[in-house]
Amino acid sequence: MAMAADTADVRRERPPISTRLDWGHALRSLRRLLRDKEDTRQVFEIMRALNGASTAKGYHRLLATPQGGRIAYEREEFAQRLMDDAWLDSLPAGSVGAAYRDFIRSENLSAEGLAMISREGAEVVEEAHPYAWFGRRTRDVHDIWHILSGYGRDGLGEACLVAFSYAQTKGLGWALIALGAVSRARKDRKHPYVKAIWQGYRRGKAARWLLGEDYVRLMAEPLEAARRRLNITPPTVYDSIPPEARDRAVPQR
Repeated sequence: MAMAADTADVRRERPPISTRLDWGHALRSLRRLLRDKEDTRQVFEIMRALNGASTAKGYHRLLATPQGGRIAYEREEFAQRLMDDAWLDSLPAGSVGAAYRDFIRSENLSAEGLAMISREGAEVVEEAHPYAWFGRRTRDVHDIWHILSGYGRDGLGEACLVAFSYAQTKGLGWALIALGAVSRARKDRKHPYVKAIWQGYRRGKAARWLLGEDYVRLMAEPLEAARRRLNITPPTVYDSIPPEARDRAVPQR
């Protein structure tokens, strides 16, 4: 009887990583994000509200790739490597990693800074669980995807990368943010903002699955060669819009 009671207790426990959708919380967070695109915490709130199922599916997809079993077994916390200045400085000129290094230093960014924001009010982020680890992996490569995709950190660049990320991950959180950006971008017809965001989705869909990559090897690969191998085409619509107009793609209220 004790064993049966113990089993019942286990069945009633809430799983450490939830796959339940919380649209109400996600929509409230989206409104805050659209008021202030620098409020990165709201991105993570939306991801936690809507991306649990896609994170679980992504982890199992990783296991099915040729090198995914090893990557999952090693379960490296990639943010720690990205904070290793000596390692970043060792990466060759012209590589993905060299471009990333220059990007984060010029923008005064850090992988740990992004990780700290993701942890705010969410202990589950650091859970010792395969799905949580895969979620951290997805978080930690975000700025590398900026480099690979060619999108900047301006409002339009972030919106395009969000659409690109939805195509790659199928996470509903990314879809919601992209649709929110499109709803704002449609108000300004001077530039093809919506077309640029749509191209971001199509580019992400056409590219190889980036979450299956060995990022330690990728970071040492020449950037243009990596883009060709991964079938990441140029962001032609985004590039056609003057840099000074890209932050107007998602106007503030």
